[in-house]
Amino acid sequence: MNPLRILFPRARRPVTFGALLPLLLFLVIFGVGCVLAEWRGWFRFSYRPAFYLAVVMPWVWWLHHAGNAGLSRGRAVVALLVRLMMIAVFILLLAEPRAVRRSDVLSVVYALDVSDSMGSKVRDQALNWIMQTATTKPQKDEAGLVVFGRDAAVELPPRSSFPFEAINSRVAKDGTDLGQAMSLAAAMLPEEHQGRIVLITDGNETEGSALAKVDELKARGVAVDVLPVAFSYDKEVWLERLDLPRVVKAGETYEASVLLDSLAAGHGTLRLRENGKQIFEKEVDYNAGKNRFTLPLYLREPGYYEYAATIDVPPGEDGWAENNIAIGDLYLRGEGQVLLLTDTKSDTRDWEPLVAALKASERIVQVRMAYEIPREATALLPYDLIIMANASADAFDAPQLQALRDAVYHHGAGLIMLGGPQSFGPGGYHRTPIEEALPVEMDVKQKKVLPKGALAIILHTCEFPEGNTWAKRIAKEAIRVLGAQDEVGLIDYAWGAQNGYNWVFPLTPVSEYDKLVPLINAATPGDMPDFHTPMQLALTGLQQSDAALKHLIVISDGDPSPPTPALVQSFVDSKISVSMIAINPHGGRDISIMQAISQQTGGRYYFPEDPAALPSIFIKEAKTLKRSMLQNKTFTPEVDFPSPVLKGIDQMPPLRGYVLTTAKPRASTVLRVPPDKQAPDQLDPLLSIWRFGLGSTAAWTSDLGQSWAQDWLGWDKYRAFVKQLAQQVSRVEQPNDLRLNTFATGNNGIISVEDFAKDEAFLEVVARVTGPRGDALDLPLRQTGSRRYQAQFPLSGKGRYQVSIAATGRAAKNGEPEQLFGGFAVPYSPEYLSFRSNPQLLQQIAARTGGRVLDPATTDLYHPERHTRESTQPVFDWLLIFLACLLPIDVAVRRVQLDWMVIRGWFSFGKKSEDSTATMGALLGRKRRVEATLATTPEPASKPIAKPPLKSAPPSIPKPAAPEAKPSDAGESISTTERLLARKRKRDQDQK
Repeated sequence: MNPLRILFPRARRPVTFGALLPLLLFLVIFGVGCVLAEWRGWFRFSYRPAFYLAVVMPWVWWLHHAGNAGLSRGRAVVALLVRLMMIAVFILLLAEPRAVRRSDVLSVVYALDVSDSMGSKVRDQALNWIMQTATTKPQKDEAGLVVFGRDAAVELPPRSSFPFEAINSRVAKDGTDLGQAMSLAAAMLPEEHQGRIVLITDGNETEGSALAKVDELKARGVAVDVLPVAFSYDKEVWLERLDLPRVVKAGETYEASVLLDSLAAGHGTLRLRENGKQIFEKEVDYNAGKNRFTLPLYLREPGYYEYAATIDVPPGEDGWAENNIAIGDLYLRGEGQVLLLTDTKSDTRDWEPLVAALKASERIVQVRMAYEIPREATALLPYDLIIMANASADAFDAPQLQALRDAVYHHGAGLIMLGGPQSFGPGGYHRTPIEEALPVEMDVKQKKVLPKGALAIILHTCEFPEGNTWAKRIAKEAIRVLGAQDEVGLIDYAWGAQNGYNWVFPLTPVSEYDKLVPLINAATPGDMPDFHTPMQLALTGLQQSDAALKHLIVISDGDPSPPTPALVQSFVDSKISVSMIAINPHGGRDISIMQAISQQTGGRYYFPEDPAALPSIFIKEAKTLKRSMLQNKTFTPEVDFPSPVLKGIDQMPPLRGYVLTTAKPRASTVLRVPPDKQAPDQLDPLLSIWRFGLGSTAAWTSDLGQSWAQDWLGWDKYRAFVKQLAQQVSRVEQPNDLRLNTFATGNNGIISVEDFAKDEAFLEVVARVTGPRGDALDLPLRQTGSRRYQAQFPLSGKGRYQVSIAATGRAAKNGEPEQLFGGFAVPYSPEYLSFRSNPQLLQQIAARTGGRVLDPATTDLYHPERHTRESTQPVFDWLLIFLACLLPIDVAVRRVQLDWMVIRGWFSFGKKSEDSTATMGALLGRKRRVEATLATTPEPASKPIAKPPLKSAPPSIPKPAAPEAKPSDAGESISTTERLLARKRKRDQDQK
């Protein structure tokens, strides 16, 4: 068979203009419509070659014309048009059309510099100017606000209203990154609107590059208007650094030197403080430029010494007072000490036997409360071992916990945590730097069945500076201490939600903590009008939970109307405690309402005066769900792994309790709790040890005092066990021939290493610098002279910089590289080294983006030359939906026969039964007439069979003529199938 006949079958009907008309009309409408849509700007087609596929339409028409599917003319035309429409939609899908929108709305985002160099007074004036200009904008235009310093945050997204009250976003103010601020502001501008950025700053950037972002903004058509904040100091004095001796001995006098810079000559008072106590004061005269002054030092005994030098000048002789300080520290090594940390809530009997045993092993022991420890890891250098004896996480602040972790990792100190009601998971150490350092995790990952806890938090907007930022932070702190199996949910009040109240996220397992944090960060707590609705929402959610322990925390200013007594009683009946935290309450009545709710439900009431106390309060509240991890049972420890800690110890007395934990994979579990008979495969660690950085840490999940270790206090091996455990974990000093010197100069940090070994060798020296924000930087040190190596790096703000050095190239006894540690602190932000504004940079930004240089008198920002902004939106999904609707229509037109008489009867209502009866009567009458006709009509006579006549026979008598068959009888003798077959044969003969 000819392949062309398969693709182009022979038409059974002649091709006429009427047959071609549907195709021609469709092609004209489709083509003109697409051209008109793009010409008028209604749509944009990304891939125009797809329209070449329109050549398929004539072929589809030919198949339709040649096929003659037996449809009526009207249905055939409809079927053809539906098929062509499907092809057209498919072509449009391939052409990737995008709907075009036009708008002349102007969206303005104010970018306000809140860094230290701006000052609070200038910042308040800028906010007043922003409010003044935003309130005069046209109703349809939008205004938003971004605040920035070293980083940037969105205070208000662009919207037609500008409901600004106070800055709630929290950004680092010890630096300025103009480029990041402009990028964030541009990202907030809607694509469909004309956008402008109003940059309010002094132009001094300490990080990033603003000009690198200008071309990107220009390509997007975003203009940047600038409002320069001008200042200039002719007189400025600052302390650049404090140099201290690098090698010192106790009982000797040394000299320190202070490097002072000044823009003009002057005089002032130079003071030096040691560990907060003033030890030197002198009147000095200084010249313009750099000046160096020497200060006497006397080190009485080994220990850590922190020094701070300050310069005080007469009023009017200085611009910034914040840069009149330089700090440094010295560590005079002596005999290693043991630091025991406890809490005011702990019982002294729990740690006094341990202290006595350590002193008996000739160790120097200092006992301090948690709040007394320093916030710098270097201040912990005098301690070779740190013991945490039942001190909860909320007794420390975040810098203190980080300092303990860094003291182990960077400086090689040892750390032991003892068990107790305020330790490990019950103490709130989950997801803290201490958990990172310890060899155990606070979550119980075995199959031991523990009561699950459920915590719901209600956040009311906090009406104090950075209030919402604090609200989000404390919510995350509360969740952090919970176990993975616990559940947590967050409720706030936000406009647009049903009744204004909604779950930011419903009760969710804490194991999904990483997914919950972005939801918390995106929350915008509002000023809720009542307590009843959110508390009812929380009660319903907590009642549906299968948790054994349930708790609700509410933070509010107290002004919402109180819940009904029936609702409070429902909390009591459901055994759900409610703790209330009052922030800036509006009166005594408000406080009494919150107090009454917490007392009646068995919760606690807090009234903190400092927002910094909020995280510890929430941690304390969240810990109420962790008490299930305390195991009060008597057991005898079993040895799981041999260790020097057990040298000379064969048998141990029983213990009466411990805290559930899970040993980390790389940890060595020395002692364990015997497994239960019901769960022999579940092993709980009692003593675990591992290496963490340069130090070692241990987790003893029971205690060593009166509570759980009563039977150990009279044991003759108790002191030996304590001594060997302390020796195993304590810092081990390694001899070192390297000397490290670190300091800051300007915006750079300097690292210098000198080699004092007897034999000179070429060393490969690498430094790791950990900044004040935890960011790490690896630097190779290059040799700058004989036995001297140096490197520098950019500073990332004020704070302490930890420096770790590893040197290879000289054989060591243990095969490991030589290591040493140091650091320095930057006492003030680089912002305070800017003594005049930078209007030139701001003018360049405005000129290159097509913006304007504004002045404070300008209040009309919303009437520049406007340009209609076009934006496109893909319509791919809508075309797919349309195509999916055409598919069943195409099948229905060709395969479904509609009886319009029946359909018309559906809508005839009153006539339906009457017409139906008439129709049935007519049919019955017709039936009776046919039957009567059949009864009266005689049957036709049979035709006789005649024999062939003989030749001799006489002529036969003619037969009577048979009656002719009626046409109706002839038609009935031929079946419908025979007639159709006859028609088909005739048509085939005609085509030949």
